[in-house]
Amino acid sequence: MRTLRHLGGLLLGLVVTAAVLVGAGWAVQQAMTNTQAPAGQSLWIALGAMAVVGLVTGLVTAGRVSPLATFVPSMALLAWTVVYALDMNRALSFVPAEPSMHQIVRDAGAGAKTLLTSGVYALLGVALFIPVLMPSRWARRDDDYEDEDFEESRQGGYY
Repeated sequence: MRTLRHLGGLLLGLVVTAAVLVGAGWAVQQAMTNTQAPAGQSLWIALGAMAVVGLVTGLVTAGRVSPLATFVPSMALLAWTVVYALDMNRALSFVPAEPSMHQIVRDAGAGAKTLLTSGVYALLGVALFIPVLMPSRWARRDDDYEDEDFEESRQGGYY
């Protein structure tokens, strides 16, 4: 049962990683391109996408899921930040910018570049790593004991 919980956490971690890298990157790029024009529909969509990414990240951080759900995105964000700190050109080469790519992918890459260079990914990576350090997140919960066959007493309590 524990293995299934951690497998689900790993899959959820991959989803959160994609949401943070692609979703937040696209939303930031859309919000930045709409700063000159009055607040239109595309700005509201970008702000809504940011809110959804924040909600997913917050639920995974505070929820009762496997710590792998926060470990996977935190390692991706922190690793990319370390590569950026050591070799800026190599880190920025990971950003999709080729003209052959779809416009949405290029927008997400440009937004991810902004988030990386401004340090937001480092901040978010550390925040997502904190639940991994909590021993209670790795331990088995009381709800899991219900699956085991315990013999119940018909007499009720101790007295």
